[in-house]
Amino acid sequence: MQKVRIDLVSDVACPWCAIGYRRLEQALETLNGEIDVELFWQPFELNRDMPPEGEPILEHLCRKYGKDAASMEQSQREIMAAAEELGLNFRGALERRANNTFAAHRVLAWAGTQHQETALQLALFEAYFGEAKNPADPEVLREKAIEVGLDGDTAEAIARSDQYADEVRAAEQQFMEAGVSAVPGFILDGRYLISGAQPAEVLVDALRQVAEENANR
Repeated sequence: MQKVRIDLVSDVACPWCAIGYRRLEQALETLNGEIDVELFWQPFELNRDMPPEGEPILEHLCRKYGKDAASMEQSQREIMAAAEELGLNFRGALERRANNTFAAHRVLAWAGTQHQETALQLALFEAYFGEAKNPADPEVLREKAIEVGLDGDTAEAIARSDQYADEVRAAEQQFMEAGVSAVPGFILDGRYLISGAQPAEVLVDALRQVAEENANR
């Protein structure tokens, strides 16, 4: 069986990252063990300069994209529908605030050392889009860490410190230099970048192509 590494560049504040991951799950279900996939989450901050209190999401998106509130709300509702078709909880999406996620990425880096990064990523997607909670709030990070079987005290302590800051910044820089300017970004075996939440069949074809190339090397 051929092995393919996927670096999934993502932000917990990105709705399409949650959707993109679910589509990756669908792709892997289709492949049904045909390829041995190793998944590594990589950090990206959509709102690096956002102050701690954040900003109401529609207000933020209107300013960012130069559109009116009605258009942005309709766009968000379409994203919510796409997410819900995939079984994702986006019920709080319109009530959420735009937040900086650096603390979340630092706790996720720690979760990766405990082999629980995917579980915590999914819990934070649920917290943000389903429950409209701030995914970088130390108390939210504590709560979600406990939910996935991690030590809540450690998660909160990391969130309130600068632990893993260097690792996160280095990874962000590495993948920006690799050409990732928006998320999600799927980098296959460090060679191919697939941008956006592509349909599962696109991911299946790409993974098969890379696996075939690996077999012929």
